[in-house]
Amino acid sequence: MSLDWLLESMARRGDADAVIDGAQVHSYRALLSAIARWTTTFADHGITGRVVSIEAEYGLEAIAAIVGAAIGGNVLVPISMAVDAHRDMFLAMAEVEYRVIPGRAGRDVVPTGREAAHPFYQALRQAATPGLVLFSSGTSGTPKAAVHDLGVLLQKFTVSRHAFRTLVFLQLDHIGGLNTLFYTLANGGTVVIAEGRMPREVCSAIARHRVQLLPTSPTFLNMLLLSEEHQQHDLSSLELITYGTEPMPAHTLERVHAAFPSTRLLQTYGLSELGILRSQSRQPGSLWIRVGGEGFQTKIVDGRLFVKAQSAMLGYLNAPSPFDAEGYFDTGDLVERDGDWLRILGRATEVINVGGNKVLPVEVENVLLAMENVADVEVHGEPSPIMGRIVVATVRLAHPEDPAAFKTRMRLFCQGRLPDYKTPARVRFADGLHSARFKKVRSAGGAVEATGS
Repeated sequence: MSLDWLLESMARRGDADAVIDGAQVHSYRALLSAIARWTTTFADHGITGRVVSIEAEYGLEAIAAIVGAAIGGNVLVPISMAVDAHRDMFLAMAEVEYRVIPGRAGRDVVPTGREAAHPFYQALRQAATPGLVLFSSGTSGTPKAAVHDLGVLLQKFTVSRHAFRTLVFLQLDHIGGLNTLFYTLANGGTVVIAEGRMPREVCSAIARHRVQLLPTSPTFLNMLLLSEEHQQHDLSSLELITYGTEPMPAHTLERVHAAFPSTRLLQTYGLSELGILRSQSRQPGSLWIRVGGEGFQTKIVDGRLFVKAQSAMLGYLNAPSPFDAEGYFDTGDLVERDGDWLRILGRATEVINVGGNKVLPVEVENVLLAMENVADVEVHGEPSPIMGRIVVATVRLAHPEDPAAFKTRMRLFCQGRLPDYKTPARVRFADGLHSARFKKVRSAGGAVEATGS
């Protein structure tokens, strides 16, 4: 698929703001010039239809390199600092032939000596269409490398929609981050890059550049509320906050809705294997959503959500096809259904089986988040010789508290709110519970266990 439609759309914007990076404001004209430079660089190196890593965070050069590589019909393998520890593994797994490392002014292109020969790559070359490789988080084993036809993924952006001044929070190697980037550019919006990803830096960028759209995660929104930075900055420009990547606790959503009463909240849904589905919230502050839209079909089997998508990946580089005979993909997400509306309950792999009773971590987290002095909490299961599994909570306190006293207070608080088997049998304390992607990490690594638990 040609990207002429995207270049023509950007050319019509002229001197309108395209990318704001700190104090630097780049117009669409400047972005197109950067894309042209990268296109020439790739052509000079003979890089057409090759597998190319883009190793960068957001910036004019990184964005231009992504578009330039796609114009050349290459397969993009975006890699951010969040996965730096796995960089070499990802480069080998994707059979990357050229490493591209965009600097603020440089265009480093380094050949790896590999020859990418996977059948998916051959199919993309034959079709003369750009590709994309995205990696799963790998929290439950070796990451899987999903291969997409990038032209198919971008097809939906040929239809014009609302232009936003958007703070890009989800990273470039995340399906949500790429979706946000291309949506913004295709519709003539402005990509705003904060100087960091902590609440103060994000709020400062929103206020300074009058950001309208913030796509983020429930974990970050909870951090934002705890920091109270939203009260220290003028965030009145925010029209829409979208959240996804993990289940949203009802307690956190209620607090976000109260803190931003004039801002629309929208839960998004997507996967690396399928792309981002269109979604609609039943009402402000509701966890019930309707997902799907043109190009998507859904079904529920044994409480699990299955999705069939025109934008689905070709398959995995390193695993068998996960699609059923009808072309549906098992998302692994447990859902509750009410007519056309769904409520995402959590991953099936995260369900804790306590003596035959099933416990969803998010329902326990939602109760504990309502406790005084609880800044954040993560719940998971651990083996038990008696019950098979037990519920374990890792807590981040807002202020220091005696561990044994907290556990006693927690048990009293849970009475009447949770059955005994759902009440955490073990409590640990930690300073941080999120990954570099601002998603909750469901493990007890680095935590301090409460006395007597």
